[in-house]
Amino acid sequence: MMKIGNKNFDIGKKTFVMGILNVTPDSFSDGGRFNHIENAVKHAKEMIEAGADIIDIGGESTRPNHIPVDEDEEITRVVSVIEVLSKEIEVPISIDTYKGRVAELAIKAGANLINDVWGFKKDPYMPEVAAKYQVPCCIMHNRENKVYGDFIRDVLKDLKESIDIALQAGVKSENIIIDPGIGFAKSYDQNLMLMNNLEKLKELNYPILLGTSRKSVIGTALNLPVEERVEGTVATSVIGIMKGCDFVRVHDVLENKRACVMADAIVRR
Repeated sequence: MMKIGNKNFDIGKKTFVMGILNVTPDSFSDGGRFNHIENAVKHAKEMIEAGADIIDIGGESTRPNHIPVDEDEEITRVVSVIEVLSKEIEVPISIDTYKGRVAELAIKAGANLINDVWGFKKDPYMPEVAAKYQVPCCIMHNRENKVYGDFIRDVLKDLKESIDIALQAGVKSENIIIDPGIGFAKSYDQNLMLMNNLEKLKELNYPILLGTSRKSVIGTALNLPVEERVEGTVATSVIGIMKGCDFVRVHDVLENKRACVMADAIVRR
């Protein structure tokens, strides 16, 4: 059982859906649509209505070739939305950032989970924040280069390093979720290989979050633009569940939620 905010997540019993709320002007998939507070709150409520168990708020795009955002700008984008949203919704709020100060102010504003795409390796203050506030954290696989020896082993080794950073800072083991980092520091073939070997992440003994939504690996496989990658995303969600994933992070909540419920009925009998 993992407690996120005031909700209990019974890991292994069902798949939980994390809805993506980008409050960025330049996100690859919905940039600029939800960067006004009332639009953001409305969209969050629509995702909850569609079945989202967590709302993940990000103020800096992590798409390839994105323009980095300075800390203060990121704080401006996310904190006001979290303050308003935390008073209006019941489901936990996740803050998607790799900057410790952003995470800290987001938690003070009402966020309940840290989602770090650099797996605590970018900002040494981040693991301190996670330990100080004792909030659950999702640590993702990422690295500066794509030079691997044994690809799957190296991904596991990198993730183990992130886990060790968290534990050494004082983060409780029961507050850790891991993410294979599909689309980050990986080629098209490596992304497919990792998807096909997701069950190997179970060796690390932590809940697994899968984030593939509308990503370029799907665009390349299907030769489709961002807005036409729903079915491809659903396919990855279902395969993820079959291979032991506990959370899926998606833009299209309704379609993925239905697929998750169906896959759960088969896999988690």
